Amino acid sequence: MGSREVLGQAARLASSGLLLQVLFRLITFVLNAFILRFLSKEIVGIVNVRLTLLYSTTVFLAREAFRRACLSGGAQRDWNQTFNLLWLTVPLGMFWSLLLGWVWLQLLEVPDPNAVPHYGSGVVLFGLSAVVELLGEPFWVLAQAQMFVKLKVIAESLSVILKSVLTAFLVLWSPHWGLYIFSLAQLFYTAVLVLCYVIYFTKLLGSSESTKQQTLPVSRMTDMLPSITRSRAFVNWKEAKLTWSFFKQSFLKQILTEGERYVMTFLNVLNFGDQGVYDIVNNLGSLVARLIFQPIEESFYIFFAKVLERGKDATLQKQEDMAVAATVLESLLKLALLAGLTITIFGFAYSQLALDIYGGVMLSSGSGPVLLRSYCLYVLLLAINGVTECFTFAAMSKEEVDRYNFTMLALSSSFLVLSYLLTQWCGSVGFILANCFNMGIRITQSLCFIHCYYRKSPHRPLVGLCLSPALLGAFALSGGITGISEVLLCCEQGWPARLAHVAVGALCLGMTVGTAFLTETRLIHFVRTQLGVSRLADKTL
Repeated sequence: MGSREVLGQAARLASSGLLLQVLFRLITFVLNAFILRFLSKEIVGIVNVRLTLLYSTTVFLAREAFRRACLSGGAQRDWNQTFNLLWLTVPLGMFWSLLLGWVWLQLLEVPDPNAVPHYGSGVVLFGLSAVVELLGEPFWVLAQAQMFVKLKVIAESLSVILKSVLTAFLVLWSPHWGLYIFSLAQLFYTAVLVLCYVIYFTKLLGSSESTKQQTLPVSRMTDMLPSITRSRAFVNWKEAKLTWSFFKQSFLKQILTEGERYVMTFLNVLNFGDQGVYDIVNNLGSLVARLIFQPIEESFYIFFAKVLERGKDATLQKQEDMAVAATVLESLLKLALLAGLTITIFGFAYSQLALDIYGGVMLSSGSGPVLLRSYCLYVLLLAINGVTECFTFAAMSKEEVDRYNFTMLALSSSFLVLSYLLTQWCGSVGFILANCFNMGIRITQSLCFIHCYYRKSPHRPLVGLCLSPALLGAFALSGGITGISEVLLCCEQGWPARLAHVAVGALCLGMTVGTAFLTETRLIHFVRTQLGVSRLADKTL
């Protein structure tokens, strides 16, 4: 498959992922607003911070490295060895689930049973849900490698919708169940997700007339189960060594990704109620970031991993593939920068209004608006880092990945210390400031790698981080106008003034987008081209 065909599939995967993330976040947005009116902040804090941290840590440590290593394999791989490697995520997940569950029950502060009932059962069920989700890992990797876009969209959409419906029903009819509500809903979500993949491949492999079935590296469901033969090794040792490198890196990356939750959980810098408020604001602040950046990062990591040969110098790669990869990287950097700047500029002026509409005085007063404004700056760094790291991790050799782990180790240590110190100094905003610092270091590291990678080639993808003076002026003008509008119209003047404030923002946003269309013609052409490829591919499925 050529680089342009892979690019088309990655664009289709990203666009479908965007729709999927929109659905996810809209449901979560409404669900959290609903829950706030029926449950205490303490329960929300325990679920969204502590129990979710248990689940995400178990899943991340058990599978992240395996996913990255197995998705980096070539077309000539032995899939039986790959499946054997992927099934190791299940016992690894059991180990992490038991170890972390013991820590959560024995070493951490246990909440008041009267305020937060059934905490022990919640820990057990969240740990179990992580293990259940790992049972579907071989199916997920095969689907991603074959770029079965619609399968991922349908499976994850159906799972999250059913989870949300069950949660809302239990919250409405049995609020006294406490943590049982979220624990059962989480277990139900992972079971439905795995069943979707199993049912899909069962039907696909049972249909000999399907064109998709003929392209699969397996012919029956049992081929995806662990198998031992004397003629070959149990696993591909090259993939296994790469997995170990990614595992060391993923352990550190998890600390950076969920660092503030670890500090809150282990150092008790915030009480459970404040943790709940912080997490709500954090989720609201990351809404647009996850809608846009996460599916793009996941899809184009697969693109770069397929197009570029890991560890090879740029001059030794296929030049057509190098040109396509450079063009895509440049366009993605420009897109991430524009989206991040838009969120940062307009987020500063509309944070208080968004919180007031979403959660009322509980969120719009106190530290809520400052938290959300700080998060808008973090989103800009998050956008750029997602693109730079998805290229860097796809192009790095195993030795470079190992060296990068030392940097991640230093970042992890500094992040934990900095989070604690900044939290003592400026409260929950310190978590976001520490994240901004570490994200800036990670971006610098990736930019240095990309610069060195393309140094001997004629391509310069980092020019994607340069904007025209006219567009920068439009952003600055919009920031000034919306800032003045917030002071004059928001948020104590009533709904007419609020609507006027929104209208001012809409006009400024229209001016900024119009300027981008006139000045960033290469990016507009890239987006239109990939959307056209995505639509054409969808019609042919």
